[in-house]
Amino acid sequence: MKKTIALTLTLALVLSLTACGKGGNGGEDKKSEGVMTHDEYMAAALDSEVVIETYVQAKQSWWEDKATLYTQDKDGAYFVYNAVCSEADYEKLTPGTKIKVTGYKTEWSGEVEIAEGAAIEIQDGSFTASATDVTDLLAKEDELIKHQNELVSFKGMTVETYEKDGHSYDCAVVYNDDNSGSAADNNDLYFNVSKDGQTYTFCVESYLCDSSTDVYKAVENLKVGDTVDMEGYLYWYNGANPHITSVSVK
Repeated sequence: MKKTIALTLTLALVLSLTACGKGGNGGEDKKSEGVMTHDEYMAAALDSEVVIETYVQAKQSWWEDKATLYTQDKDGAYFVYNAVCSEADYEKLTPGTKIKVTGYKTEWSGEVEIAEGAAIEIQDGSFTASATDVTDLLAKEDELIKHQNELVSFKGMTVETYEKDGHSYDCAVVYNDDNSGSAADNNDLYFNVSKDGQTYTFCVESYLCDSSTDVYKAVENLKVGDTVDMEGYLYWYNGANPHITSVSVK
């Protein structure tokens, strides 16, 4: 009798721990009725209405009651562009915050996003994504794009002289992609890094990480030949255009 009770209690404990383990640090991630899974969202036609539940990972910008957000659930990511959002609600959108978004799916230069004007509802729940290492996918664009807008990492990249359209700028980092800006004007930073003989252009998006941030200052100080590890969001603009949020020189 005691063995039976002990076995029952052990089984109950195992089941309890298994249930608690689902969904990472946000618990089990069940979608509400009428809400799309990430696969359903990706399969939806462009310009069609979409309804998703997701979690804020980073806030890119807010002005005139419009918020631009990087969001992600356990299955994938969603970029939400200029959604309707009061300043008071924007302050509530801390990393991990669960939101419901109703809007229209669109694409701009390869970037799939939820278009301007979407509605946001703040919900109970929390999830914070860990960075996925996509270094080995950089040369495999059809695989890399499956991680679009996710928090990703790049390891062991080499900083190269910045070049664009065949023109060398004789430096590692430029302000704006044509070196027309400055830190004083809080312009985006662009830099080239390579891996296995292929060179890629990365960016510090100043709306996401402005000139006062550690990553902006660290990238400003990069030198040609530095080996770096990085994290950021896999934005897409006519190809991969990662928006870097952290960098460390090895």
